[in-house]
Amino acid sequence: MHSALRVLRASDAGVVAELDDTKGGTEELGLTVLGFAPLAGDTRLLVGHQRRGRWEPMLWDVATGTETDLRLDLPGDVSAEWYPDGSGLLIVHGFEARSELWRYEIATGALVRVETPAGSVSSATARPDGSVEYLWSSAAEPPVVRSTAGGVVLDPPGPKAPPSVPVEDVWVEGPGGRVHALVQRPAEGEGPFPTVFEVHGGPAWHDSDAFASGPAAWVDHGYAVVRVNYRGSTGYGREWTDALKHRVGLIELEDIAAVRAWAVESGLADPSRLVLSGGSWGGYLTLLGLGTQPDDWAVGLAAVPVADYVTAYEDEMEALKALDRTLLGGSPEEVPERYAASSPLTYVDAVKAPVHVSAGVNDPRCPIRQIDNYVDRLAARGAVHEVYRYDAGHGSLVVEERIKQVALDLDFAARHLGTRASEG
Repeated sequence: MHSALRVLRASDAGVVAELDDTKGGTEELGLTVLGFAPLAGDTRLLVGHQRRGRWEPMLWDVATGTETDLRLDLPGDVSAEWYPDGSGLLIVHGFEARSELWRYEIATGALVRVETPAGSVSSATARPDGSVEYLWSSAAEPPVVRSTAGGVVLDPPGPKAPPSVPVEDVWVEGPGGRVHALVQRPAEGEGPFPTVFEVHGGPAWHDSDAFASGPAAWVDHGYAVVRVNYRGSTGYGREWTDALKHRVGLIELEDIAAVRAWAVESGLADPSRLVLSGGSWGGYLTLLGLGTQPDDWAVGLAAVPVADYVTAYEDEMEALKALDRTLLGGSPEEVPERYAASSPLTYVDAVKAPVHVSAGVNDPRCPIRQIDNYVDRLAARGAVHEVYRYDAGHGSLVVEERIKQVALDLDFAARHLGTRASEG
């Protein structure tokens, strides 16, 4: 979770410099590489750090060891990349599920806004003429690559994604502080609506005011959609992200439960037609939530989930084993009680809601054996469930396959909630 940096010479792999913010203190701080200066002979490396409780950039001269702090008066997380002439930095500023662009002048420290529409910039790059090209979207508007010089840079052929509805911001008091959620309501009708809690993966990620085809499809079928940036999510400071320790899964579900209570009390959500859904870490939280909060959810939709934490640990990639040891404080042999408390398999016999599970049979992140263990337990007690296995890894990049999976989820929910079935 918290990386250190080592710079090597390409000629002989000799160590030039090292930077490690995890040493010499009790706090665990991470570093990330943002890129060397784009000028021949310039030994400055742009680095992201967390020394002030959020991600922000600094300059590190790997030849001299000099660190140049860049204090940017912007709330939230800040990343950056070089302008091609090395005179400035293109700043990507993320705060409360939105993002914007700035130019930072290295010589003067001036910060100048780069105008973009309200929403989210997924990626951006500076061009040699000083213009910026960026990928932008909002929850209501599909992605487009634009330029500050004017116009659309990339307009791919084929059918265009139709627009959706904008998001509303909701802040709910949770057990660990204020929880931010993004809410989309159907364009027609009044609540309470059947409502999908679409849980993001990661866990070090966050939902934003950006276009997402899955939520858009649910809204088109008459559902409200709620997305929760639970503890462990990025974009709200290091303390919020690093709060996910030891009680893994249970912490995030506490925040989701707080937002669920708001959704019902506010009249948005029909408590008898609540869907818990997610993929990867979101799929894990879906299965865990169905077992630990069995009376709260009417349907569960879990894609490529962690279902049996101990078996998943045995079969997953080494990097994910290291992440699990960081989150839970050790291996399954060292802290078995934590793995048991955080494993959906522990609570499978308490699940009441119909469950739809989709899984890639070649998934190295959430391997199929541990999913089969969970499904076998559902089958053994006659629980209502369906499983869709497909020939891919951690999700599919084939468009037709992804459309099929969305249709399967829509159909499963419609059959068990009595809502409008998917079309086409």
